Amino acid sequence: MRSFMGRGLRGGWWLGLWAWALVLGGASVLWAQAPSPVVVRVEEDWEMLVATPDPDSAGPQVTCVISPTGSLDGVYAAFELNQRSLPSFHPGGLQLQLWSGDGPIVQTQGPSAAVMSTAGETVRWTQVMRIVDGAVVFEVVNGSSATWGAFGGQGYLKLLIPAGLENLNAYHPEVSVEHSGIGFAGNRVQSLVLKRVRYQLSTGEVIEDGAARVVHTLP
Repeated sequence: MRSFMGRGLRGGWWLGLWAWALVLGGASVLWAQAPSPVVVRVEEDWEMLVATPDPDSAGPQVTCVISPTGSLDGVYAAFELNQRSLPSFHPGGLQLQLWSGDGPIVQTQGPSAAVMSTAGETVRWTQVMRIVDGAVVFEVVNGSSATWGAFGGQGYLKLLIPAGLENLNAYHPEVSVEHSGIGFAGNRVQSLVLKRVRYQLSTGEVIEDGAARVVHTLP
């Protein structure tokens, strides 16, 4: 799983975002006077606009990743759309995979094996990553599409792995963007965009980054 490899990025960048939010909110408490919050949950909202899918070749085939460590050297999740590549390739459907570096660990898939065939289809979904007692839970929720209907949130696109992590501070959205993409038939996708990212802190506060990050677009 290095098809969309990019450069590694630094972790801990979210502290600047948090400090910026405090300033805008008029907060006057100094960092030294209160314990620093940590990130315990991340939500990525994705959107894909399909131009002209080809059901005969199962195009396009899309993979979007999310990592808790700011790289693909450790544990991360990969969400596949219109393909299920593990343990062997099958066209259509949805599959959530856990990886450790270059090695797959486990996978789960949605109940529908439908292959994309609707021109102009819009697919939306949210990739969630959260910490539970040192384990990382990955899940796809709030999915909608013409091909697979409403998907995610029912538990079939959900995986957990013990990782010994106490927070998600090292997460960076640019890792998701650089390692995600269209492995086949990119000419059949108008756009693939990470629309926004939400961070939930240990204090319960939620910070939203509304900057749209384009992974793919047709000229």
